[in-house]
Amino acid sequence: MSLDNRYGAFIDPGLEVQPLARGSLDGVTFAVKDVFAIKGHASSAGNPDWLLSHSAAAEHAEAVRRLLMAGAALRGAAHTDELMYSLGGENVHYGTPVNPRGKGRIPGGSSSGSAVAVAAGSVDCALGTDTGGSIRVPSAYCGIYGFRPSHGAVEMSGVIPLAPQFDTVGWMAGSPELLLRVGKVLLEGMHRGENTAETAAGPDAAAGGEAVLGMKNMSTLFVARDAWSLAEPESAGVLSGALKLLQAGAGRSMDTEVAPEGLKAWMDVFRELQGSEIWETHGSWVRKQRPTFGPDIAARFALAEELYGQNHDAAESFRKEVAVRLGNMLGEDGALVIPTVPGAAPLSGGDAAQLEFNRSGAMSLCCIAGLAGLPQITLPVNGPGGLPLGLSIIGGFGQDLRLLAWANQIWKPALV
Repeated sequence: MSLDNRYGAFIDPGLEVQPLARGSLDGVTFAVKDVFAIKGHASSAGNPDWLLSHSAAAEHAEAVRRLLMAGAALRGAAHTDELMYSLGGENVHYGTPVNPRGKGRIPGGSSSGSAVAVAAGSVDCALGTDTGGSIRVPSAYCGIYGFRPSHGAVEMSGVIPLAPQFDTVGWMAGSPELLLRVGKVLLEGMHRGENTAETAAGPDAAAGGEAVLGMKNMSTLFVARDAWSLAEPESAGVLSGALKLLQAGAGRSMDTEVAPEGLKAWMDVFRELQGSEIWETHGSWVRKQRPTFGPDIAARFALAEELYGQNHDAAESFRKEVAVRLGNMLGEDGALVIPTVPGAAPLSGGDAAQLEFNRSGAMSLCCIAGLAGLPQITLPVNGPGGLPLGLSIIGGFGQDLRLLAWANQIWKPALV
């Protein structure tokens, strides 16, 4: 039976896959962003030309298979921005999913349909991807819980890539408890080897997480004041009230400046590295297929082509420096607190310059975890006028389960 698609979350509301076994997610329903391989289904990646030039999948993506093996049922393929290259959620080909929590406002992207499906109550949770903020931004705009894991912590096989150096499989849910339950399934037995959570944090953090789940708090909460300065004044005031709840559950709290060079400089480095990787990943397809893109997506691919082939040694060196710096700050039980996005979701069909300004602000905040490959959870906060805001906690590399467990223990939605 097809799902109720009144909010336009689904490109294929009739897609259903029954659980493959019984497990910890019995009775849970989930949607998938239309970039995950589903056996017998051809993914669109948000673009009709992509859909026409690719065949149906022969097997499920690994992340999908894990949820099905844990007892969850797949209900619907959800919309995405074109080739995941946007944070807005607007798609010129398939339309824009309706934000259930912000009338007339964008849902955020690129995991737009996934966020809307959860916010509307169509499914209990959803899979998406996050490269530069595509889980965190729509989760914040739609007032739900979202999680971007440590880079490499969740298997990407069967998922259409954007920029592999930054790509992650993320997930969304209507409660921190379900976000944690899904995390236990997807993070179980993290890959062993180079650039994995286990390498950085040890087997207890990476392979099952029973040791970290017993932790009641984080030893130190770092409040990144330079990141908070990017929040709109009214939003910052509301988020500061929610911050006190986190501070009460931490060992200690202290202010810090996370980016002495300026977060705009960090964002520029992220954009440079991301853009080059995007063209390396999709440039040949773009040249061969000459797909029809929306104007904003076309402009981004043109920039990606321009960036490709340039000498990015300095940018990559800086990225590694950021990762070491943040790793030293956070260790295994520190956490960095920032606004997820500067403010509430912008209005749909708004001025292009204003939308780009909002995108740059969101990317400046999202690039912190992105550059260092760190896990980040965004928590919903009721903002001015009842519009959703997001408050984010960034943990140390590989501390995904510790972060999810602590948020589940400390966060009281009724108080915020």
